[in-house]
Amino acid sequence: MTMQARVRTDSTGNITVHIEGGMDYENIIPLKQELATITSSHPTSTITLDLTALNFVGSSGIGVFVDTIRSLNKRRDQVRLSNVAPEFIKVFKLYNFNAMEILINEFETDETELSKFYGQKKRTFQN
Repeated sequence: MTMQARVRTDSTGNITVHIEGGMDYENIIPLKQELATITSSHPTSTITLDLTALNFVGSSGIGVFVDTIRSLNKRRDQVRLSNVAPEFIKVFKLYNFNAMEILINEFETDETELSKFYGQKKRTFQN
């Protein structure tokens, strides 16, 4: 299973990581390392993980993902999730990961919003 992450920085320094594909144990480890680098390199930036294009969350990867977000979220509001599908919210809740711990944005990404971003990097994570 392959997962890709497009990292975009807006003009105010906030970062959006668009995650695409499937999340399982093999590809969550490189993503965890990339997110650790981003949060340490940009300690004052808000980092939003946009899960619009996430189409699979494996049980072996979700625990690592939840633990990663918890550990990286030193400022209570630094790391956010956005566009989380209802079925994935249910999976997150199984791991006691809820909206009280992390802000979940409900905005829809459109071409106008994407045009505000620059500095795109794309990473591919696969087993």
